[in-house]
Amino acid sequence: MCGGRGTRLDTEVEKPLFRIGGVPMVDRVVGALKNSSIERTIAATSPNAPETQSHLDGPCIETPGEGYVADLDAALNDDRLSQPVLTVAADLPLLDGEIVNRVLDEHSGGSLSVLVPASLKHELGVSDDTTFERDDREVAPTGVNVVGNGPDDAWRTRDRRVAVNVNTLADARVAEQWL
Repeated sequence: MCGGRGTRLDTEVEKPLFRIGGVPMVDRVVGALKNSSIERTIAATSPNAPETQSHLDGPCIETPGEGYVADLDAALNDDRLSQPVLTVAADLPLLDGEIVNRVLDEHSGGSLSVLVPASLKHELGVSDDTTFERDDREVAPTGVNVVGNGPDDAWRTRDRRVAVNVNTLADARVAEQWL
C-alpha cells in the first residue's frame, strides 16, 4: 500500500519515497518482502503518488486515492489477487524478511491483523493516531495484515519492526535511530 499523500509528514516528497537512512521507505518495504517467503509483490498506488508508481519497477494496482481503507478495498478487488493476501503499508522502514515470515507463520486461515500495544508506541516515541481496545488492552494497528476468507484473528507483538510507522518527521527520527 503506497498511495498515500503523507500530509502529516510535511515534506515535498511523496510519503513512500521519503528517505530513511538514505533509502526510500517503499524500497525498504519491497526489500523486506523480497527477503521473505513472499513469492509475488504488487504495489497499490494512487493518483496521490505518481512519482512512486514511476519509481517502482514491478506491477502496480491503481487505486482511487480516497484513503487507506478505500484504496485497500479497491486493491483487494483487483483480478490479479487471490486471497489470502498479505497487505503491507509503505511507511514501515524497519520491516525485514524475518518479521514478514513471522506474520505468515502466525496466520492460520481467515484474516489476521498485526497489532502492537499502544504502550509500545509511547515507549518508542512514535505517533499512535489509531488505537482501540481489544481484549481489554489498548492496541494499535501496524499496517501489516493478512486478508483472507474466514474468521478474523489478531496477533499482538512488541516487535518494533512493525510498530514504527513513519507518519511524521518525529517518527522518521525514531526510525533512523533504530536502523
